[in-house]
Amino acid sequence: MAATHDRAPRWSQLLQLLAERGRLSVAEVCKELGVSEATVRRDFNELAAQQLATRTHGGVLATAVAYDLPARYKSASQDGAKQQIAVAAADLVEPGMVVGFNGGTTTSAVARQLASRPEIAASGSLPAVTVVTNALNIATEMVLRPAVRCIGLGGVARSESYEQTGPIAIAALSQLWLDLLVIGVDGLSASTGATCRHDDEASINAAMVGRAERVVVVSTGDKVGRTTFARICESPAIDTLITDPTASPAALAALREVGVRVTVVGDDPR
Repeated sequence: MAATHDRAPRWSQLLQLLAERGRLSVAEVCKELGVSEATVRRDFNELAAQQLATRTHGGVLATAVAYDLPARYKSASQDGAKQQIAVAAADLVEPGMVVGFNGGTTTSAVARQLASRPEIAASGSLPAVTVVTNALNIATEMVLRPAVRCIGLGGVARSESYEQTGPIAIAALSQLWLDLLVIGVDGLSASTGATCRHDDEASINAAMVGRAERVVVVSTGDKVGRTTFARICESPAIDTLITDPTASPAALAALREVGVRVTVVGDDPR
């Protein structure tokens, strides 16, 4: 068990490198991560066994899924920032609310933080909150929390992100209302709005925005000012952005100008 625990941070870094570069050599990873060749070869073999990479002579090659790794393997390089964002977002939830979540590492952190809040976890009025999500990993965690009523939207599951999409999910959502939606994005700017990399995810995320009284975007600073493939919603549909100090000041100022409340948490590491 200890060996698995020690391996987790290394795998996060390794998978991030693989997603960024597409191909890695044993020597390259030894230098980057400061580990032995034997360790790197074992890691490469296990990545191949789990179909997260293709083994090559002296290295590995990213597979079709490596560009968008499953949530349980994604890099935790900004875990401190994500945790601070999660605390701030979870604090916006009041007992009795219906809260929506899409998939992603930041929204997963918010859901986890919400469920562990003392006034939620120990609530005498059950359910303390209702969680509506299209993310299988969030539903799996929330269903085990006695104080949380968990509603999964159904639909076609994407192995890359654990998110369920398609007409089944949208039809289920059309019967529900959300007091608060906590949504993760791949890009957010004042001019292009909230965006993500896949049109099917954008469709269900847009439907969630349409059913929410209040929309809160949670995002690390590297995504602020960026535009990706498919639009989720325009910027004025967003009530609040919670991010970290690495976000571009100019991008934040532009979002404030279109009416988005901006909350910046944590210390600037730069």
